[in-house]
Amino acid sequence: MGYQRIEDYGVIGDLHTVALVSTTGSLDYLCLPDFDSPTVFAALLDDEAGGRFRIGPAVEGARLRQLYLPDTNVLLTRFLCGDGVAEVTDFMPVGSMRHAHAVVRRVTGVRGRFRFRVECAPRFDYGRQPHRVEQRDNEVLFIPKGGDAPTLRLHTPVPVEVVGDDAVVDLVVEPGRTLDFVLEVAEPGRASPAAGTRWPARAFAHTVGYWRDWAGRIRNGGRWRSEVVRSALAMKLLTSQRYGSIAAAATFGLPELVGGERNWDYRYTWIRDASLTAATLVDLGCTDEPRAFLNWVTQRYRESPEPGVLQIMYGIDGRRDLTESTLPHLRGYLDSRPVRIGNGAYDQLQLDIYGELLHLVERFDAAVEPVTYELWCHLRDSVDWVAANWRRPDEGIWEVRGGQHEFLYARLMCWVALDRAVRIARRRSLPAPVADWERVRDEIHADIHAGFWSPAKRAFVQYRGADTVDAASLLMPLMGFVSPVEPRWLDTLRAIDRELVEDSLVYRYRTAAGAADGLAGTEGTFCMCSYWFIHCLTLAGDTDRAQFYFEKMHSYANHLGLYAEEMDGTGRYLGNFPQAFTHLGLVGAARALDAALAARGSAAGQVVHDTLVAVGGDA
Repeated sequence: MGYQRIEDYGVIGDLHTVALVSTTGSLDYLCLPDFDSPTVFAALLDDEAGGRFRIGPAVEGARLRQLYLPDTNVLLTRFLCGDGVAEVTDFMPVGSMRHAHAVVRRVTGVRGRFRFRVECAPRFDYGRQPHRVEQRDNEVLFIPKGGDAPTLRLHTPVPVEVVGDDAVVDLVVEPGRTLDFVLEVAEPGRASPAAGTRWPARAFAHTVGYWRDWAGRIRNGGRWRSEVVRSALAMKLLTSQRYGSIAAAATFGLPELVGGERNWDYRYTWIRDASLTAATLVDLGCTDEPRAFLNWVTQRYRESPEPGVLQIMYGIDGRRDLTESTLPHLRGYLDSRPVRIGNGAYDQLQLDIYGELLHLVERFDAAVEPVTYELWCHLRDSVDWVAANWRRPDEGIWEVRGGQHEFLYARLMCWVALDRAVRIARRRSLPAPVADWERVRDEIHADIHAGFWSPAKRAFVQYRGADTVDAASLLMPLMGFVSPVEPRWLDTLRAIDRELVEDSLVYRYRTAAGAADGLAGTEGTFCMCSYWFIHCLTLAGDTDRAQFYFEKMHSYANHLGLYAEEMDGTGRYLGNFPQAFTHLGLVGAARALDAALAARGSAAGQVVHDTLVAVGGDA
């Protein structure tokens, strides 16, 4: 079939894992049973050896359209040609209808007689595990030969042909008729309700209702409510209902440069990414997911060999060992190698993680419910650790593999950790060495101004002694470290604009000039940084430019409103997809810009009112 563009995919999920479905109707990516489990379909990373589940036109030239049912994660792919129109509705049942991991694919005729080709070709364990096939009437079992991969059962509405290790069928769908294909994990000794002819329709109705009920609770949508809701739904898909953890992104191995080596595994839970995601959900009025994540964090503290010290990332189930390896048998997306699983950064020192975590806890404590005493005791140990270690160099937010530095972002987030801990302790009268924390917090504040401000460059620099800026410093006003109109900050914002911004697209930093990351090649622009930049423009009062850039960034969204980690100058998606970072950045920028525009409108209205009063008109 050939590789599809990353932006040509939609995503569905059941709050345990996700699947990617292209506009051609091919399900090209699915890990089971969890986000970070081995793949059963990975054509996304190897068009020939990865495996796929395709339901697509049997004729060439059909026009392709794809959309979500409004306010859901239920995907509709439409096929239109002269002979007819048909649709495939894809979803993974959630809530009470989720008896096992399942993908439901409903083929519906709209107009004319439409011919489809169905191919179900799983490749277990990243394509490393062979399997055998058993056929029973309109049911096919895909049974791995050894290993821990789950057996899959395909329920079909018509007889299928087994070709090699795959199931294939050609069919014609009539107008008004729906044919249901259900692929599920076969649980030994348990009958499958999916075999019933009415179950797919009931599962569909329940799943649509679940997502719409969840989306309906989102508040503060403002002018860009549809974009905010879609971003919230994307972030929700990355939450684990079983564990409470939050994946950074749905995929692994998608390149930051096509043909390059920057191909990472983002299916894990970073304390930083997950905390910022959960904090964004708090802002939107979603409380269950942040609460579940904080419970998961509490468990990580219990298991930590050193009081108050966390790893920067964990497996979805909380496992600590994420040793990185490669899959040399996979070609990689458009021959981008190596394809990595695991993540070698898991044992890096990244001082910032406690800042993002305390930022979340402070918001949750203020807006939802008080922090638990047990978690507070763990956090207190963390803050004491930060107070003793904040001067250390580390690998930073961008996880460079070329050596440690004293990064500005790490120093900033150490300040945030202490600042938020002081707020929580004072609000709840919790036991803590608040005076000591305030002293260290202020010491860090002074150190940032003394050690990271470059008079020659007129900007805060990436790390102590550097001569380049970093988009991560955009968090300085967003975290309340500086006023958004502080002269030093405005000079820094202008430096970022000059050096890192191309149109509305923003680079993290210039790899040739900044901290060496130990890798060859370059990367694309970082979508989250674009939204951080827009957010900062808004707070600085440049709302016209902020709105213009926000609309430009929206033009880069894919047809479903989803974003990858990065994109190149042409808008081509790069990196893992969809990524929580980008969507939380969008939400923050949208909310800030909406508030600024509302305030400006109120001010303009007041001017009109005052003018009418002054001239004796009606007020």
